[in-house]
Amino acid sequence: MARELRRSRLDQPKGPRRGVRSPYDPETFGKFSERISRFIGSWRFIAYMTIFVATWMLWNTFAPEDLRFDEWPFIGLTLMLSLQASYAAPLILLSQNRQTDRDRVQYWEDRSRIDRMLADEDFLTREVSSLRLAVNEVATRDFVRDQLRELLDELDVRQASDQDLRPPT
Repeated sequence: MARELRRSRLDQPKGPRRGVRSPYDPETFGKFSERISRFIGSWRFIAYMTIFVATWMLWNTFAPEDLRFDEWPFIGLTLMLSLQASYAAPLILLSQNRQTDRDRVQYWEDRSRIDRMLADEDFLTREVSSLRLAVNEVATRDFVRDQLRELLDELDVRQASDQDLRPPT
């Protein structure tokens, strides 16, 4: 009775669901599918398939009739190739999805790295700007040299004017 009352109440959340756990590890299955897709997309696989199909067709065309197992239009070969394609397509899609997930993670890592670099660049720009302002307030070597040269010139002028004002002895 209490259980039925709990179920019929719409203002209460439902209890946790008990799902069926998958009997395989998705990571292991994903790695396996990537290896298969990588092999299916290789020249070696194309060569193996070409040799297999050519051998099948040659055997079923030129072998003695009692040893032929798939007569012309090669329905058995068509069935095997269709079966191979029906397994290859989902495995390739699975490996592409995993690659998309890896690319997404790499994108976010790159983005966070770029954000950190931009923040560092902004900080360094502000630091360089504050150092420039501080250096403008500090007397530089050239500034001091120019000031001393002006003082020497002024002293030379005064000394010359003092000598002109002295009576000759």
